[in-house]
Amino acid sequence: MFNLRVYGILIGNNYDILVSDEYIRGNYYTKFPGGGLEFGEGTLDCLKREFREEMDLDVEVTDHLYTTDFFQMSAFNPEHQIISIYYFVRALEPIKAPLRSKPFDFDERELAIYAEKKECETFRFIPRAQFNEECVTLPIDKVVARLLVSQMNNIKFLY
Repeated sequence: MFNLRVYGILIGNNYDILVSDEYIRGNYYTKFPGGGLEFGEGTLDCLKREFREEMDLDVEVTDHLYTTDFFQMSAFNPEHQIISIYYFVRALEPIKAPLRSKPFDFDERELAIYAEKKECETFRFIPRAQFNEECVTLPIDKVVARLLVSQMNNIKFLY
């Protein structure tokens, strides 16, 4: 069984990188914003939907960055192979979602969501000078983080 995931790389002012800090079933993950492709949906529409749902943010999907080119088993279901697609995105409006300055800084509203759904998330920008593969949790995200670090001087998409 395949699980197709679509993620957005949003580069902020000073080339900071947006990440999502997530608390899922008792485990902490830092990853790029995005999520699972739904039946009947294309990858670009999926990514736009995910940003609207997670951040109440309309984005423009710009360039493709990376698609998984190795086997990766799902961390949540050992019967699923993960295929992730990463695109650069640009915000079409100011970010309204609360942005945190430190990892996993969940407020009371987010913790109430966790109590009900066993998952919650918040967002923050990581400064360019501090960003590397150790900043993200998932194996495929680490590959993308290395790509971003190596290409940072050529990136021109700011929110």
